Amino acid sequence: MNALKVEYWPVSLRFKRPAKTSRGAYTTRQIWFVKVGDDHSWGIGECAPLPDLSVEAGPDYERILRAACEELAENGWIDVEKLRPYPSILFGLETAMRHRQSDSPALWPTLFADGTRGIQINGLVWMGDYRFMQEQIEEKIRAGFRCVKLKIGAIHFEEELELLRKIRARFSAQEIELRVDANGAFSPDEALDKLHQLAELDLHSIEQPIRAGQWEDMARLVERSPLPIALDEELIGCCQRQERERLLKTIRPHYLVLKPSLHGGFSGCTEWIRLTESILGGTPKEPKWWLTSALESNVGLNAIAQFCAHITLDSPSLPQGLGTGQLFVRNVPPELHLKGDTLWFHPPVYR
Repeated sequence: MNALKVEYWPVSLRFKRPAKTSRGAYTTRQIWFVKVGDDHSWGIGECAPLPDLSVEAGPDYERILRAACEELAENGWIDVEKLRPYPSILFGLETAMRHRQSDSPALWPTLFADGTRGIQINGLVWMGDYRFMQEQIEEKIRAGFRCVKLKIGAIHFEEELELLRKIRARFSAQEIELRVDANGAFSPDEALDKLHQLAELDLHSIEQPIRAGQWEDMARLVERSPLPIALDEELIGCCQRQERERLLKTIRPHYLVLKPSLHGGFSGCTEWIRLTESILGGTPKEPKWWLTSALESNVGLNAIAQFCAHITLDSPSLPQGLGTGQLFVRNVPPELHLKGDTLWFHPPVYR
């Protein structure tokens, strides 16, 4: 038997324009590619921690990644339990192993991987001044997006409401679904009033209205909110199954926004999904979750899209938050292509 070889290398990606979030603006993106294989087969994965957000991001990241790669090379299998606190590393190694097993960037046999079915996604409107956000909204609607997500909290709340009102004046909720992501921008004292104002605009949901770690405040908000609440940052660092169960039973959110790089890789996201079914009553036809990318390169984006098709049996019931790989100046060759608001898989021949 050929010994398993595992190697990694860093890559710095540069954004075409600063990606503004409530935690500041990203101009570059540090990722690590991992390659797993032997003399006959190999697979590539992406480890992409986000500074100030990922639990494992920091000066020790490369040392932890090196140790995980050495252990995988020695054992020949991924110690998922040991890597629970390191979701981006787990995601990268899981992707590489799956890529090697499938011998193709089509990681699972699905209609999406066959190129015969696409995945509907939301159009993302980044934070910025009023004019910049308005331009993005117009661009997404012209492109054919039927679900638009706005990151809010960067400008005055009244201006953000005005942007949303303009969309609603032109398009009903049946024509354009609106989601907003506050990234924890509201205080617990003001959040409910703002949610009532947002609910008047017939929105689908709001992500993380208050910052993570305030479980009791969030639980009260979910109970009283006129607008469905989705958790995102709240899930970061919640690694063990028992803790995940406690979070869901305490807050009882309407939805989870799952990001494999932040929330446990393929295995962790699968666990979250099963817990939403057992605790929140979600079903495949009426899921309590959707998947979102987290500024990965095309390697990670493809892996998340392939996982989405696999875990939903090619029938995601909600628009997903998958990226399109168009944020960076240079990227690896794309396997995903956007037509209207739908992602399609058409891989280049490079193996």
